[in-house]
This record gives sequence, structure tokens and C-alpha cells, in this order.
Amino acid sequence: MTVFENCRDHFARAEAYCRRLAKAFVAVGGIALAVLLGVTVAEVFWRYAMNDSLLWIEDISTMSLAVVVAGAIACGAGEGSHVCVNLIARLWGRPVTRITDALARLLGAGVTAAAAYALFAHGSCGLPCGAATGSVSVPHRPFYYALGASLAAYGLLLATQFLLGLAVWNAEDPNEPAE
Repeated sequence: MTVFENCRDHFARAEAYCRRLAKAFVAVGGIALAVLLGVTVAEVFWRYAMNDSLLWIEDISTMSLAVVVAGAIACGAGEGSHVCVNLIARLWGRPVTRITDALARLLGAGVTAAAAYALFAHGSCGLPCGAATGSVSVPHRPFYYALGASLAAYGLLLATQFLLGLAVWNAEDPNEPAE
């Protein structure tokens, strides 16, 4: 047995924790979706019943939508709701998909880490860099951080799936999509 095969249970447990972290983002995204719904209803009421428009509506809608997207990224990662084509598996089988899965997970973890770093770095600048909404100056910092944390959680999940894939190299990968 290899080192990775000996740690299979640890990798599976780490992946389960990363999936739970993704579910926390889903809850926050759901709350943001409810806020977005409430803001939209308030704007429709104000516009048609009061014959006026709310000044801050676009800012709040845009920022709450960013939180919804952060929840959707984590949800898609945890539930495997991405689109995939299993052409490689059909043509060449498990020996080739072992390698392509490992490469895809490593590249995905790298890209999400780079994107999360960029979001944290750019978001930390805040108001001095002009990172605020146009009408009521809602700072972008917490929303950059929410998106960065969501991508970091996705990267962690990909990293644990990579390690688990190495641990089950000679067996069936539990994260491989069904045919």
C-alpha cells in the first residue's frame, strides 16, 4: 500500500468537512437571495405605489447578488453541479481518467487559489482604490472577501478530492461522475 492509500480515511473525512463548509456558504447565499427578493419587492412598491425610486436599490441588489454567487460557487463545488462530458472515460477508461482527474483537480485548485488570492488582495484595498458602489458608497471589501472565501473553499475541496483520488488510485474514485 502507498502512503496515500494508508490515509484514505483521513482524506475522505477532510473532503466531508470541505463539503460541510460549502453548505455554510449555501446558507449565506440563501439569506442573500431572500434579501435580494425583499429589495426587489420594495423597489417595485416604491416605484409604482409611491411614484419614486429608491436611491440605494442598485447598490444593494448588486452586492447581495455577489453573495448569492459566492453561495452558488460553493454549492456547485459541494454538489458536483458542474457540466462534464465523460468522453475520455468512454474512450479510454479508468487508467486514463486517473491521470486526467488528477491534472484537472490540481489545475482547478491552482486557479481557484489564484482567484481567491486576487480577490483578497484587491478587496483589501477598499475605499482608497475606489472599490465602492456608485450611489451610496457601499464598500466592496466584504463582498470581495465573500467571493474569495467561497473560491478558497472550492479550492480546498478540489485539493482533498485530488488527495482522495490518489488514495483510491487502484480502485473506483468516489468523486468520478456516473456514466
